[in-house]
Amino acid sequence: MKPEEIERMRDEALAAFAAAGDLDALQEAKVAHTGGTSPLALANREIGALPPQAKAAAGKLVGQARGAVNKALAARQTELEAERDARVLVEEAVDVTLPYDRVPSGARHPLTTMMERVADVFVSMGYEVAEGPEVEAEWFNFDALNFGPDHPARQMQDTFFVQGPKGADSDGESGVVLRTHTSPVQARAMLDREPPVYVVCPGRVYRTDELDATHTPVFHQIELLAVDEGLTMADLKGTLDHMVQSLFGSDMKTRLRPNYFPFTEPSAEMDMLCYVCKGESVGNPDRPCRTCSSEGWIELGGCGMVNPRVLVACGVDPEKYSGFAFGFGIERMLMFRHNVEDMRDMVEGDVRFTRPFGMEI
Repeated sequence: MKPEEIERMRDEALAAFAAAGDLDALQEAKVAHTGGTSPLALANREIGALPPQAKAAAGKLVGQARGAVNKALAARQTELEAERDARVLVEEAVDVTLPYDRVPSGARHPLTTMMERVADVFVSMGYEVAEGPEVEAEWFNFDALNFGPDHPARQMQDTFFVQGPKGADSDGESGVVLRTHTSPVQARAMLDREPPVYVVCPGRVYRTDELDATHTPVFHQIELLAVDEGLTMADLKGTLDHMVQSLFGSDMKTRLRPNYFPFTEPSAEMDMLCYVCKGESVGNPDRPCRTCSSEGWIELGGCGMVNPRVLVACGVDPEKYSGFAFGFGIERMLMFRHNVEDMRDMVEGDVRFTRPFGMEI
């Protein structure tokens, strides 16, 4: 273990550290010159085999060399880390003066926003949001809701029927449909819950309509069901007034026109005062209103008291309980509220339609 050999090992290590151009190269040099199999480490192990009188001098020599190597390693690592940090600051710098909207912001679909907003109105009144399957049993979609076997809605030109397996004992009729309204959720709610029942049912529905400016085969509805003791049409009217005023303004009014629906009796169509002209365009040719066609009212949806036959089908005693229900299309309300003229804009996925509605949550 000659002094010149120890100095050579030290100098080689110092030269390797100085030549390292980055932290990865320095790590390789560190392993080679300070690791367990490095020349100085091996020399340190050989001290134990020296005569006692030579150990002190050899230990001092090797220790000084290793100290110099470790000091040089630490200094070079500090230099390279400083260079790296300075380079990162330059390479990853952000120019805050650049336009912030180079990447267009996204937007929720307005149908989703509208459906949640309407549901929130009723949740704040104590109603519960209820959901059900979109592929529905024919009994829930029609029979439980008092649709007779020969009702036109049960024909192929109005309803999507799910094809069943054909065999010796089957003609392919499965008794399953794509639900034509969200009313089956009301039937399921009455079967799953003991009265009183207060639920709001938003969801997607299907009908065999052609896609055009005012129709689409896949659209969204939201329906309301309340079943309790002593409910009347007055409760229904008050609920409808609250909904319309929450969505369109505190000065809005509603009216009910007699109509017929299999699942309600009596039944009515609900109209709301035109939120654009407030009825002032009626009989006023100088101020026509395109929104309501100068009629002063806008038809919003159907409603009525739950038919006792529906209550019986769902296991509710009509002698003790009564209920009311109504439903309307979300697309139709969106067209009214935001003057959307073509329903196809809602389903084509063009961000130029959804982006103006923003990210309201």
